[in-house]
Amino acid sequence: MQDYDEVTAFLGEWGPFQRLIFFLLSASIIPNGFNGLSSVFFTATPEHHCRVPDTANLSSAWRNHSVPMRLQDGREVPQSCRRYRLAMMLTHPCGHVNKACKDMGCSDFIFQEAEHLKHFEKEVIHPSLLFQWNLVCEDDWKAPLTISLFFVGVLMGSFISGQLSDRFGRKNVLFVTMGMQTGFSFLQIFSKNFEMFTVLFFLVGMGQISNYVAAFVLGTEILGKSVRIIFSTLGVCIFYAFGYMLLPLFAYFIRDWRMLLLALTVPGVLCAALWWFIPESPRWLISQGRFQEAEVIIRRAAKTNGIIAPSTIFDSSELQDLSSKKQQSHSILDLIRTRNIRMITVMSIILWLTISVGYFGLSLDTPNLHGDVYLNCFLSAVVEVPAYVLAWLLLRHLPRRYSMATALFLGGSVLLFVQLVPPELYYLATVLVMVGKFGVTAAFSMVYVYTAELYPTVVRNMGVGVSSTASRLGSILSPYFVYLGAYDRFLPYILMGSLTILTAILTLFLPETFGTPLPDTIDQMLRVKGIKYRQTPSHTRMLKDGEESPTVLKSTSF
Repeated sequence: MQDYDEVTAFLGEWGPFQRLIFFLLSASIIPNGFNGLSSVFFTATPEHHCRVPDTANLSSAWRNHSVPMRLQDGREVPQSCRRYRLAMMLTHPCGHVNKACKDMGCSDFIFQEAEHLKHFEKEVIHPSLLFQWNLVCEDDWKAPLTISLFFVGVLMGSFISGQLSDRFGRKNVLFVTMGMQTGFSFLQIFSKNFEMFTVLFFLVGMGQISNYVAAFVLGTEILGKSVRIIFSTLGVCIFYAFGYMLLPLFAYFIRDWRMLLLALTVPGVLCAALWWFIPESPRWLISQGRFQEAEVIIRRAAKTNGIIAPSTIFDSSELQDLSSKKQQSHSILDLIRTRNIRMITVMSIILWLTISVGYFGLSLDTPNLHGDVYLNCFLSAVVEVPAYVLAWLLLRHLPRRYSMATALFLGGSVLLFVQLVPPELYYLATVLVMVGKFGVTAAFSMVYVYTAELYPTVVRNMGVGVSSTASRLGSILSPYFVYLGAYDRFLPYILMGSLTILTAILTLFLPETFGTPLPDTIDQMLRVKGIKYRQTPSHTRMLKDGEESPTVLKSTSF
């Protein structure tokens, strides 16, 4: 049988049909951008401090000194979870205020009432739900837990989305999981407590990754070879960044978290209209033996492009004969069977996990940057667009490992420099964080292609899947990297910067895949340039020209 791309070559590469699929599938990713990172605002902790009850019989001097001060970014601000005891304030004169300091939790004080908003810095309302259920002070660990459980849902969705898509079809899974993401996000509006919100957020995470993967696979299977690369690097990634840009705009104008959630679900509802414009994958239909349905879609595409399709497109008997051929089976154990492929698997896991910690850690940390939180979040989204464009250019023209290492060195080094910036130059610190986000995002975009090129066809899906799982584990850990900033503001940057630089060094030991054919078998992968082997004497075979070549190879160096 001819290759599918050859059979459908008459459609062209970039006709009206391809453009429609490209932009509609990319547009379906936009809600993922703001749903996935909405926790930047929902679980943010604006500056606050314990209030003094209005009924307390205190002098104005004591009211002005009732909360101890602390040094933050070179300025004094009220402590968040400590104030002087009322009994001590009533019995001590104002001159002895420093002697009366005792720990006092905020759990006895309510923050959501309108008259208490004066205790937020600059008297602004923030769309955070932490004060709805008083998740501060001794309960501040619940905020990163909420984000981590969202990413646990993403991890679970990653496991099941591929299987569901292979069984029920790309289009069906795309729209069902899109509805799952939108529906559970809508139900979050009616959350009565932290536990209900977190469980629903977990389900939102499952739906979010599943529809992203389904849209990605559907696009790569429908679009031609040249458009496929642009779609997988620039299409879905940049539209995800567009959704991320919309998040701070929504949050700036809608300061109530329930109304903000409602606004974020509307685009997902509108995406339901795409059902009538996005077709099923003809490749998947053929794999299921549904040749007539696949042919109908291809002929409709030809009509959209203004092309007359051939009278016969597929030979169904030939397709059935091809599908009946038994293929050699491989298991996940093949990823660790030899020392060489085992080293690549371990290094890929470390690479994906570290990049994911850096990307999501920097994204979730934007509320803690000095300056306007909405502007910082918007800038964090904007820097992703040139990062994706740069990644695409590097993948086209330069070696993979040097491109990856350069991006990671850039991201890691500037994060280490943040701690050296004087407090009065906080804008410079913000610029360095954004440059770090730029480098990590570019590396995140390139690692998908690089990992797929490292593994042979027979285990490529498993190799990328295991690496992607490591990425999910990194995203689960990332909120706790941000949480460390409560103890030392620069500690998250030091940890993320150090890990990123170490990973950049590790990347230099990976094989180079630029300009080399994709390996199809494990034996071909073992001969990738950049890995040296020595022959195992007991396992050799004779080539046709009389040369000996090892069938079982042992790695001696990288």
